[in-house]
Amino acid sequence: MSADLHDVVLVGAGFTGLASGYVLAKKGYKVLLLDADTAAGGLAGTFTFSDGVRLERFYHHWFNNDVFVPELVEELGLKGDVVTLPTNTGMYFNGRLWKLSTPLDLLKFTALPLIDRIRLGLIVLQVRRIKDWHSIEHLSIREWLESLAGKRVYDVVWKPLVESKFSIYADAVNAVWMWKKLVLRGSTRNDKGGEELAYFKGGFGRLADAMVEAIRSHGGEVRFSTRATGVVTEGDKITHLTTTSGDVAGKQFLFTPAFPIIADILQQATTPDWIDRLRRVRYLANMCLVLRLKHSLSSTYWLNVNDPGFPFVGVIEHTNFDAPENYAGTHIAFLSRYLAKEDPVWGYDDEQYCQFALEHLKRMFPSLDRSWVVDYKVWRADYAQPITERNYSQYVPGRETPFRNASISTMAQIYPEDRGTNYAIREGRDVARHISDLLESERG
Repeated sequence: MSADLHDVVLVGAGFTGLASGYVLAKKGYKVLLLDADTAAGGLAGTFTFSDGVRLERFYHHWFNNDVFVPELVEELGLKGDVVTLPTNTGMYFNGRLWKLSTPLDLLKFTALPLIDRIRLGLIVLQVRRIKDWHSIEHLSIREWLESLAGKRVYDVVWKPLVESKFSIYADAVNAVWMWKKLVLRGSTRNDKGGEELAYFKGGFGRLADAMVEAIRSHGGEVRFSTRATGVVTEGDKITHLTTTSGDVAGKQFLFTPAFPIIADILQQATTPDWIDRLRRVRYLANMCLVLRLKHSLSSTYWLNVNDPGFPFVGVIEHTNFDAPENYAGTHIAFLSRYLAKEDPVWGYDDEQYCQFALEHLKRMFPSLDRSWVVDYKVWRADYAQPITERNYSQYVPGRETPFRNASISTMAQIYPEDRGTNYAIREGRDVARHISDLLESERG
């Protein structure tokens, strides 16, 4: 047997690929994990400012009821590094900020009549009664929420957020996406009704790095700056993955990037019908501005922007969650915009986008001045948000591929959950068990 033959070749060092690689390496398999980026983490990857301050490219947290993250962290010997922190959320509507962290805050939300505030508060109870999400998969978010809370509540609270989040696809996304969000958020409250979220000390990049080291410590190999470009096949099996650093041989292969990237890698080796199924799932891109500021914008961590005309789904002031002391005393804010790549804003250079963002941000915070900006960075993701359209479960591809020894596991398949590192870890562990079973059956 060739010394260069790997038991498993994994493409993508996001948390699905990392979790799979870790489980398989720990079982003693010869694992090779490849990623086109310079470091691990995928959409949860990090970067470092010139003074050494490190944080996520795109804002991240966990919910305090997530289970797969703390399980993995404990297994890695980092127990206690997941910290649960109280947080606060709010809404910018009609020219002012509204706090919306507790039931009492909701009652004070006079932008809605009292009866609509009550209807809004009862939504969490209503969504918990839904046990079979298939029953609402044929409905859009708007159709479903209007039936629960009425048109006025939808127009004030949900419509601006859905349109900011999903852009040109706002009325195509099915109700399951919002149902899962509401169920999850409703179960993260403490005994006083406040919300608690979780974060990893030192940031998500530190956890991704720890997973890379764990893979290597169990004999696995991780290579960065290595892009998969195609495959070599023999019958209905892949024999080699073609990369920018040469071909690599494997017994089993796992692909974890977005469907369009997988389609590009495999399109020359299989039938157009299956490739078309991958390309059927549509995505939105994301542009995320990371601001380092001398002063805080507000006391709110997660500020939903519900005023029409603002180009951002929210203003996330990270240092109202994780203290400024961890970022050299500066205040960190993320401004995220989901958009189709045809949107003219996608073509802005970094300075154009920063100026564009600051002009809108100043409408919300009039005292904001460009002199507040210590530094900034703009990050772009081509495939940031899968679009889960009506009856998504009927057309989204499964784990199987046309090749007997290749599987796929991506964030678009976490459905009915929506992305998230916690579920990426869950899926990574599950597909690793599947691959391990296939390898054992070959040995048998």
